[in-house]
Parts: sequence; C-alpha cells; structure tokens
Amino acid sequence: MNVRAEKAQANRQRMRTAAQTLFSSRGYSATSMQAIADEAGMAVQTLYFTFGTKRALLGELLDIAVAGDDEPVPTLERPRVLAAIDDPDPVAQLHELAAIAREIYERVAPVLQVVAHAAPGDPEIHELWMTNNAQRAVAMERMITALAAKTPLRDGLDVAMATDVALALQSPEMYQFFTTRRGWSPSRWEQWTADALVTQLLPPR
Repeated sequence: MNVRAEKAQANRQRMRTAAQTLFSSRGYSATSMQAIADEAGMAVQTLYFTFGTKRALLGELLDIAVAGDDEPVPTLERPRVLAAIDDPDPVAQLHELAAIAREIYERVAPVLQVVAHAAPGDPEIHELWMTNNAQRAVAMERMITALAAKTPLRDGLDVAMATDVALALQSPEMYQFFTTRRGWSPSRWEQWTADALVTQLLPPR
C-alpha cells in the first residue's frame, strides 16, 4: 500500500471511529454528518465523498464489527468458519460456533445497539437490521446443514427447525440480555450457549 492509500485508509478509520463514538453517545438519528466530520477533524465533504450517506457509514461499521477487519471476505469463506464447518466432531463444532458468536458479539454489540434503537423509526436502518438478521440466518443454516451431515439431530428436529433454535440461542437479544441485563461475562455466555446448543440440537448421550 502506498503512502496516499495508507493516508486515505487512516482517514477512513478516523471517520468510522468518530461515527461510532457519536452514534453510541447521542444515537443515530441525533448525529449529523457534520457532527461526525467535526469529531473526526475532517471536512464534511470528505465524509460524504468517502461514504455517501450516513446509512452507508453505519452499514460499514456493522460489517467491520462482524468480520473483525475490513477485508472483503464473506463470513462463510473465512478460515475459522470453514474449519468449524469441516470439524468432524459435532460437539466441537457447536462449541466453536458459540466461541465465534461470542467474539463477534463482543465487537459488534455497541453497533447493533445503535442499529436496533434506530430501526423502528428509520426505514433504511430497519432494512439494514433485517439484512443483518438474514445474513445470520444464511450462515447458521450452512452450519446446521454441515452438522446434520455428521450426526443425527435431536428427535423431532430437521435442519430448518435446528437452524431456528440455534439462531434463537445465539441471537443478539439473548447475548444482550445475559451480558448487559444479567451481568454475565461473555465467557460465561459462551459456555452456556455451547452447552445449550449441544443439549438442544444433538441426541442425548
């Protein structure tokens, strides 16, 4: 990466950091593009040129928080996720699924709160929220399909039902309830979720 590209990337990060700070402290609707530019020490025209819209800026924050970086690699193509899908041990796969979810939620929880709070009053943010939910569902279905190829599922479950159960147990709302409202540590949530996934999805052992 040349010096010019490095500077552009650093400026982009400054603007993202400023947006995250203001979205979290003021809320999405109360934060203007001008306020984000001022917080970042950038011209507002630069902010618009870089992201286009405030919604696009929030969407990028969410994508990066989920992925953990700004590399354009889909979740289902990332090495750790592929390794979990390919793990021949069903219990180990479910424990890794909970571990991955925990790491994602530790990064993404503040951004998801912004999106969730803004979604009811903003159609564009509601669409962003629904898209995020749909993406989680696609990833989970792939995980559960791989699980079902290795082992019978618990009696009464098919892939669709098992996917729904896993989505519910690992939902952002469940994570927020336990870690924010009930004071659980993320590691405690991870262990409980892993145990619940094994109990709810696999036959008794």
